Amino acid sequence: MSEDKDRGITIKKEDDMPEWYEQVVLKGELADFSPVSGFMIIRPNGYSIWQKIQDEFNLTLKKYKVQNAYFPLLIPESFFKREAEHAEGFAPELAWVNRKSEDAEKLAIRPTSETIMYDAYSKWVRSWRDLPLRLNQWCNVLRWEVSDVKLFLRSREFLWQEGHCVYESEEECEKETLEILDEYQNLAKNILAIPSITGTKTEKEKFPGAKTTYTFESLMPDGKALQMGTSHNLGQGFAKSFEISYLDKNEKKAIPWQNSWGFSTRMLGAMVMMHADDKGLIIPPNAAENKVVIVPIVFKGKSDEPDKVAKKLESTLKEFNPILDDREEVTPGWKFNEWEMKGVPLRIEIGPRDVEKDQCVIVRRDTGKKEFVPLKDITKEINKTLETMQNDMFKKADKEMKDNIVEVSNFSEFEDAIKDKKMAKTLHCGETACETQIQEKTTATSRCIPFKETADGKCVHCSKPAKVVIYFSRNY
Repeated sequence: MSEDKDRGITIKKEDDMPEWYEQVVLKGELADFSPVSGFMIIRPNGYSIWQKIQDEFNLTLKKYKVQNAYFPLLIPESFFKREAEHAEGFAPELAWVNRKSEDAEKLAIRPTSETIMYDAYSKWVRSWRDLPLRLNQWCNVLRWEVSDVKLFLRSREFLWQEGHCVYESEEECEKETLEILDEYQNLAKNILAIPSITGTKTEKEKFPGAKTTYTFESLMPDGKALQMGTSHNLGQGFAKSFEISYLDKNEKKAIPWQNSWGFSTRMLGAMVMMHADDKGLIIPPNAAENKVVIVPIVFKGKSDEPDKVAKKLESTLKEFNPILDDREEVTPGWKFNEWEMKGVPLRIEIGPRDVEKDQCVIVRRDTGKKEFVPLKDITKEINKTLETMQNDMFKKADKEMKDNIVEVSNFSEFEDAIKDKKMAKTLHCGETACETQIQEKTTATSRCIPFKETADGKCVHCSKPAKVVIYFSRNY
């Protein structure tokens, strides 16, 4: 009996979110721990969601004429030293490969691919006709920064995409850097039903070597922000360090402008925290590999018609990649609990009475709402219900996020907001030293400077004239 109980989620989300989160990911079979410290295993249920994200974003890449490519996993030590700020920023996270020959140059496993890619760019970019150069790669990276894995949220190795583009002008570079940020925000909304805020990172938080870093962030139910992805205007610094130059239309040597942008499997962690409940996962319909599970309800010694109808439905509904759960060794209630834990968006129940009435029952995973649907209308109703569910999940998450962002005008209010697990929106002087002091006092970090907002007043912490509006919160 205790074994049956342990199959479900044993911790409430509001009581212990870290433990609850781990149980949901493990029991929902999204991921598992690896025998190698600091690493994780992504299981098929989790990887199928990552594939949905990849498929959707590959369409965006085509729209921007970005081509997928692949670059080496190992990077020579000398490459990191070409861009000093970048090298310093990643030095603590590098994992080096042990080699037998002491004479050979040290090689690091990539923490990100700017250096290995830009060495190639220096050979490929010769003329203005070679620009813009737009490449992306889907790969794994390794950052030797943690040993205690938080599945999807923090691990030494993770999967991501990283785009790296080269342009003739700063205007074109800046334009596409910001457009990609918008595409990221739309991706999170349309596939994962996750709301977010966008803005500029402070000098303290920007990517090492970048001119400007833009970010899209979401606020989790426990009051911690999660950086979902970033888009960087790299300026001309990397181009100069890696000797990327070209002949312009006037046959004069010119230095190009570059950007880079990326998001990772951390998005799956955001999806779990944002939507899952005490029964387990709730996968947004657009992210689900299996959008429907069909459960026939057959009583011993009675008609097997529900089984027959269920099998016909499996064929009729193949566009939704349905799961037919016709196991005889477990009860319907057991099946309901299992598929709720795994987050399948819709459950279809078919019992003897439903067969008699030529209908079935559709149950939404997010609300538990049941609806009796004539079998002749099933495809149309499922499409409508899935669309409604996707929109409802986003609206619910968006409202919760906005309800947990508070504007504060003094440091006492700021401290109260952070203690109450809120995100604080406030005025700031923009100075790194002040930002650091706020973090030391409250553990809150700056998340971003929102676009098109004017600062009029004094800094919430030091009372100097404010230069920017900033969101602050604790973070993952």
